[in-house]
Amino acid sequence: MEIDWDSLTFSFTATDVMYRQVIPAGSEWGEGDLLPFGDISISPAAGVLNYGQGIFEGMKAQRADDGSIVLFRPKQNSARFAIGAERLGMPPVPEKIFIDAIESVIRENERWIPPTGRGALYVRPVLWGSGAILGVAPAPEFTFMVFVCPVGPYFKGGMSPISLRVSDEFHRAAPGGSGGVKAIGNYAPGMMPSKMAKKEGYAEIIYLDAVEHRYVEEVGAANFFCVKDQVLYTPELTGTILPGITRDSIVQLARDSGYTVHEEKVDVEFAMQADEAFCAGTAAVISPIGRIEHGDKVTEYCDGEVGEITHQLYHSLLDIQLRRAEDKHDWIHVVKE
Repeated sequence: MEIDWDSLTFSFTATDVMYRQVIPAGSEWGEGDLLPFGDISISPAAGVLNYGQGIFEGMKAQRADDGSIVLFRPKQNSARFAIGAERLGMPPVPEKIFIDAIESVIRENERWIPPTGRGALYVRPVLWGSGAILGVAPAPEFTFMVFVCPVGPYFKGGMSPISLRVSDEFHRAAPGGSGGVKAIGNYAPGMMPSKMAKKEGYAEIIYLDAVEHRYVEEVGAANFFCVKDQVLYTPELTGTILPGITRDSIVQLARDSGYTVHEEKVDVEFAMQADEAFCAGTAAVISPIGRIEHGDKVTEYCDGEVGEITHQLYHSLLDIQLRRAEDKHDWIHVVKE
C-alpha cells in the first residue's frame, strides 16, 4: 500500500498490529499479546461503556533526523496513566509493561511512521473497565490496549495562528472532579461546544474556570500559555486542568532560555492584553493563537504573525524531539536506532 504522507490529517487510519492484555480484578499485569488490528468483543454491560471507567494517553513516535525512531518522555505518560488509573479505580500498569507494549506496537507498525517532518505515528494506550457490571463500582475485569495510526497536524495550517472564542456557557471541569486525569468522560462533553465554535470559524474554544468564570483553564484539549513583557504565564495545576507533558517541557525550555515562567491563575482579561499567546499539547505541539474573542471584546496578537517567543519555543522543542539539538533533560526515548 502506497501512503500519501502529504495528505495526512489528524484523523484515524487503521494500521497492522495492536496490543491487548486482559486481567481480572485483583490480578497483576503481565505479558500481553500482539494481534492484527481489528474490532474487539466487549459486553454491553462493560464498566467502561456504562460508567465511563476508562483512561487514555496520547504520544507520538517520530523519525528523527538521524533516521532513528523516537518517543518523547514516555515515562511521564506512564506516570500520568498510573495516576489516572488509580483515580478511576483501576489497577495501574507498571512502567516497564507500559513502555514495552508501546515499543512492540511501534516496531510492528514501522511502515506507517511518516518520513521526518511529514507527520508522526500517533500512539494511543487505553485502559478500560471491560468486565460486565451493574451498579456503579469498579469492573471485575480490565483491558489494557495500545493501537497506533499515522497523523498529520492537529490544526489545519500547522504553525499558522489560530482563532479562538472564550466560552462563558460551558466548562471543562470543576474542583474535586477528574479534570486532572485523561479520563475518557472528560472529552465527550467538549465535542458539542467545539463543533459549534468551528462552525462559526474558530479553531477551538477557551474554557474558563467553573467557580469564578474568569480564569483561563484549557484550549479545547490543549494547555494555554501567554506572554507579557517577555514573561510566560500558564494556568497552574489545581486539579481541573490536565498536567500536560508538552506543557511541562515548554516551562522547562523557557526557563532554560532565561525566561521567567509563572504558573498561576491566568485572568482572561490579562490574557487578552498579552503580547503573544499559544496552546500546547502532544497532538498540537505548539499552535500560535492569532485572535481571541470574548463576548464583544477581540484581541489580535502579533498582527497575525507567529510571536517571537512562540516561534523560539516551538523550534526548541521540535529540535529536541527530532534529535537536532542536545537533549539535556534525557527526554528522548529511542525505540530503534
